Amino acid sequence: MRKEQIKHDNYDLIVIGGGASGMMAAGHAASLGKSVLLVEKNKTLGEKLKITGGGRCNITNAIYNVREFLANYGAAAPFLFSPFSQFSVKNTFDFFESLGLPLVVQARNRAFPQTEKATDVVNALLKHMQAGKVTIKTNTAVQQILREAKSTENKITGIIAGGETYTAKSYLLATGGASHPETGSTGDGFNWLGELGHTVKPPTPTIVPLATSDQWSHMLSGVSLSFMKISFYAGTSTKKRFSKLGKILFTHFGLSGPLILNSSTKVADLLQEGPVTAKIDAYPDTDLGALNEHLVKIFNANKNRELKNVLKDITPEGTAPGIALLLKDIDMETKVHSITKEQRKKIVDTLKGLPVTITNLMGYDRAVMADGGVALSEIDTKTMRSKLYSNLFVTGDLLNIIRPSGGFSLQLCWTTGWVAGANA
Repeated sequence: MRKEQIKHDNYDLIVIGGGASGMMAAGHAASLGKSVLLVEKNKTLGEKLKITGGGRCNITNAIYNVREFLANYGAAAPFLFSPFSQFSVKNTFDFFESLGLPLVVQARNRAFPQTEKATDVVNALLKHMQAGKVTIKTNTAVQQILREAKSTENKITGIIAGGETYTAKSYLLATGGASHPETGSTGDGFNWLGELGHTVKPPTPTIVPLATSDQWSHMLSGVSLSFMKISFYAGTSTKKRFSKLGKILFTHFGLSGPLILNSSTKVADLLQEGPVTAKIDAYPDTDLGALNEHLVKIFNANKNRELKNVLKDITPEGTAPGIALLLKDIDMETKVHSITKEQRKKIVDTLKGLPVTITNLMGYDRAVMADGGVALSEIDTKTMRSKLYSNLFVTGDLLNIIRPSGGFSLQLCWTTGWVAGANA
């Protein structure tokens, strides 16, 4: 067996992982005068970052009040007050502005680069690291993390990567979670943390589209509706478990879009109880009576047309073919003036409760993010330092924090990366 070649370079900090939090940490530590090595197994940095927000990169969510912002992190919020007091949403705006990449705020407080190009975010972070002379080694997979256990202190002593051994005073794990494994996020960091003795919750897809069994919804693949209400039910119960308002995207496998992604964690819990169904209200701001009057008005103006030719005027744009399938007991060639009161009621009820059967959550390949990671009780979140190893830091998606889509995951990366870079 070939003896490992020893690299004698002794850095102040070695960062493992060239994603959002890794690049932020490396760049910030270098800006403070530290010698930094960043090791990435992919050929290029920021692979997952390049596909976030549909390639536009939802950098953060423009909620400037820290307490209000952290309310989106549930049980993790108390652990995050300190790091967010050091690097907040406002600091994120200022940071990217200083790199020549101003942000714009769009619907639901989502902030994007003004250029709406995720690659520009990666390039800005590269510029930041280059200014601090960060040494970057891509296409270099880490095989092993070396450690030394003493009665007084546990320390990381080096890493073996690409057949070479590298050493530093401090080490930072920023390998990301398990969503989108095609970008290199294959859970390596979870395995290393577990081997080092940390408590690690196994990852499961959380912010993820839903698979459905309904032909009518699959027919609408590609249709996006901006203002819908979806209500979920468990088993055979008619009791509504929860509802959400927002944007729905129909896909060939089921449902996606911000509204669905931010419902998926609760749906996962419901699926543990048994079958899950849902109803989509296509007119959430219109009650049954008002919607019936709306239909009467349209029908009176189109008395001699066939229902199939009027359906597009009474359904959300692009949905008529799928909704026609739900109304198959009504002859679509019936003249509108011949539609009975009962049939009109059927149409109204259908528009107010489009039925969906949820079969399961989609997998890691379609997940915006997955939960799981190291227990926050084992991390000093004031510094992002491991409580088990005095020179190990952990950031971003490796932390067991459930959060919604809409910029909250990337803000966690910017904040924890900056704090770790300042303290490593």
